[in-house]
Amino acid sequence: MKYLFLFLSAFTFAQQTKSVDFKTADGSISINPDSKSISGTITYTFEVLKPIDTIKIDAQNMTFSGVELNHHSITFTTNGKELLLIYPFQKGKNFVQFSYDAKPKQTMYFTGSEATDNLQIWTQGQGKYTSHWFPSFDDVNEKVIFNMEIAFDSKYQVVSNGILKSIQTANNSTHWKYQMQKPMSSYLLMLAIGKYEKNTLKAKSGVPLELYLDPKDISRQEPTYRYSKEIFDFLENEIGVKYPWKIYRQIPVSEFLYAGMENTSSTLFATRYVVDSIGFEDRSYTNVNAHELAHQWFGDLVTAKSGKDHWLQEGFATYYALLAERSIYGDDYFYSKLYESSLQLKQASKTDTIPVLNPKASSLSFYQKGAWALHVLREAIGEKAFKKAVKNYILKYSCQNVTTQDFFNEIKKVSNYDLINFSKVWLESSDFNSTIANELLAKNNAMKIVLEVNKLRSKPIIEKYDFFEKTLKSDVYHSVKEAIVGQLFKEKFEDKKQLLRLALQTQNVQIRQAVASTLQKIPEEFRTDYETLLDDKSYQTQELALFNLWNNFPDKRVEYLSKTKDWIGFNDFNLRILWLSLAVSTPEYDANKETCIQELVNYSSTKYEATTRQNALEYLLNFKIINEEILKNLVNATTHHMWQFSKFGRDNIRLLLKNTEIRGAFQTLLPDLNEKEQFQLNRLLKE
Repeated sequence: MKYLFLFLSAFTFAQQTKSVDFKTADGSISINPDSKSISGTITYTFEVLKPIDTIKIDAQNMTFSGVELNHHSITFTTNGKELLLIYPFQKGKNFVQFSYDAKPKQTMYFTGSEATDNLQIWTQGQGKYTSHWFPSFDDVNEKVIFNMEIAFDSKYQVVSNGILKSIQTANNSTHWKYQMQKPMSSYLLMLAIGKYEKNTLKAKSGVPLELYLDPKDISRQEPTYRYSKEIFDFLENEIGVKYPWKIYRQIPVSEFLYAGMENTSSTLFATRYVVDSIGFEDRSYTNVNAHELAHQWFGDLVTAKSGKDHWLQEGFATYYALLAERSIYGDDYFYSKLYESSLQLKQASKTDTIPVLNPKASSLSFYQKGAWALHVLREAIGEKAFKKAVKNYILKYSCQNVTTQDFFNEIKKVSNYDLINFSKVWLESSDFNSTIANELLAKNNAMKIVLEVNKLRSKPIIEKYDFFEKTLKSDVYHSVKEAIVGQLFKEKFEDKKQLLRLALQTQNVQIRQAVASTLQKIPEEFRTDYETLLDDKSYQTQELALFNLWNNFPDKRVEYLSKTKDWIGFNDFNLRILWLSLAVSTPEYDANKETCIQELVNYSSTKYEATTRQNALEYLLNFKIINEEILKNLVNATTHHMWQFSKFGRDNIRLLLKNTEIRGAFQTLLPDLNEKEQFQLNRLLKE
């Protein structure tokens, strides 16, 4: 029944778009962070194309008042999911105005608090439906020009889509007015509220690029946003169509659901990518930066009609991000990334039977196989023809919805390439054509060597040793040498030690990190070699090296802990959390164990983001450090909006409940928990 209802809902809305065309939305809203609620007034203008007696606006769990059509009261009703306007609508232009109140269960998120001076409010429309916080249209085919006025505390920055037209402050409240010039799908409507500082660059074409950061992270401005202008300038030139939205903003938000989201004119991204120069080595924002920017054309300006054609957004954004990175990092990087995704796709094709042209396709298919399809097409018809077709496609379908056939029609105008066969191989089949992929990869010399390395995988070390040694001593791209280190994983140490030393001698961060991750059992004779990894300019390498050294050499633990006692790491405190865990678990180390435990427990609390909390909780549980505060923090995790963290909480509580004493401790906690926490814990106790 559920699927039938979804089909009927989509069908009835599709029918509505044939009868009604919504044009503009003027929203004036205010947000209460204490009650996590929103209220506002909206005016929609629309044109009735055919007579109709009911018009629907998606609105999840909202209450309405003052509903007027062309200044006259109108009959309306709600069903918990829609606002239904009931009236004998005739052809012509109209406007409807109404007020609403909502307490969003999803799509609008409140993180931090005013009390701890880290309050942020942000939205995520794609996959969640904007209609949870703003009455709008879940169907991506209904495109509207949105203009927003947001009232909020003057101490905060407020960002929405489009040009900032005015800021007016009165009585500690500021009204921010944002205006769009072109229509867009509702899932791209956004809000971000927080305390930010802004740095503005200007693209070669004159478009302002606003880069936001929390004031405490200003020292990380350059590495976080490194190459932002270069990426923007490259994509405008490569796509051949000027950036369409007048201004471009990028805002990091805490506890974000994904890596990034391409809201029209304003990208939100996860704070894990706010890095210093060392963090940039392992968590560069460059790819996410380029991917979300590419979406401003592929997805925001030209939007797929349905999930079946989702690759027109994700495949394009993935491929153009890779092209942008190619302009920064070079051909070897570009081909190495294509190679990585080819391995993932080849492996996935063994079990994944859903092709790209299917709304249920995996993210790997939409993103990586979609990108591979475009690379194959570009190589087949030539760069000049490909760029011409893409430019024509964007210009022809701007502010419209498209199908794969629409894109193919533009390809046909510049080439007689066999698109029927192309579609069968790359879009309609779940197989991954490694033969074609490898032929294209072999155009790059570094990839030729990688493919040779792969062929040697099953050979004994003695047969490939000389080739590996020669390659490690060469100046070939680092991914080739990483592939060699990866093959050494199961070899006896005596057979590979000199190759590992050669890998370390490259002084390349990625190659040395490959050694750190593949050699977990460290012989004494290799200890001093491995210890050099502690000094690498990579928080990820340092984390691997410290843990493995501590684990392998108990008599050196005090020395390692003394050397690393001031480590912090990424903004999720990965090195500090590891150090505290090891210090607590090293009896001979002279540290205040209770202070260390309390600091570790603190990292597992709601003062920190989910990634930090989960990391701290994992170490606490692994080292069997459990108290009432830790159990409370674990229960709170089950209520978090990030499904990975809430699942982590549930899974670990289930394990702990097998212990009778801990089960009793959880039951004792119940009265002190809030309503959401009690609900989750009660459910787990009853399983």
